[in-house]
Amino acid sequence: RGGRARRRQGPCGMDPEATDPTLWVQTTVEMGEKKREFMQAASKIMAKCLGKPESYVAVCVQDQQDIVWGGAEGPIALCKVVSLGSINLENNRAVSREISALLGGFGVPQDRIYLNFFDLERINVGYNGATFAG
Repeated sequence: RGGRARRRQGPCGMDPEATDPTLWVQTTVEMGEKKREFMQAASKIMAKCLGKPESYVAVCVQDQQDIVWGGAEGPIALCKVVSLGSINLENNRAVSREISALLGGFGVPQDRIYLNFFDLERINVGYNGATFAG
């Protein structure tokens, strides 16, 4: 193909590895005035389930997105969790259970939600003008 690979932006225009930990949610449903409430609840869930200070948690939600699942429209949510450490089976199960329940309040069935988990290295997470590796 030749040429340079173009760096793609992640959801909400952010670098996909910008913060620790971060939850990105893209959903077909309209959250309306309850969107901010969802984001605040999701922030607390992330901090609790991953054992991180909530002051480090970032949540980005894009509602009313065009998404199909199995070729069909309807209530769907695609989620991505990135964290510096704390990505393991126990924590991932807890986040998956609680975020799925939270999305269920907006009519998204649990079998129409994907959560993908990514464990970042300290050298790949910048914060406050440095990285977590120094």
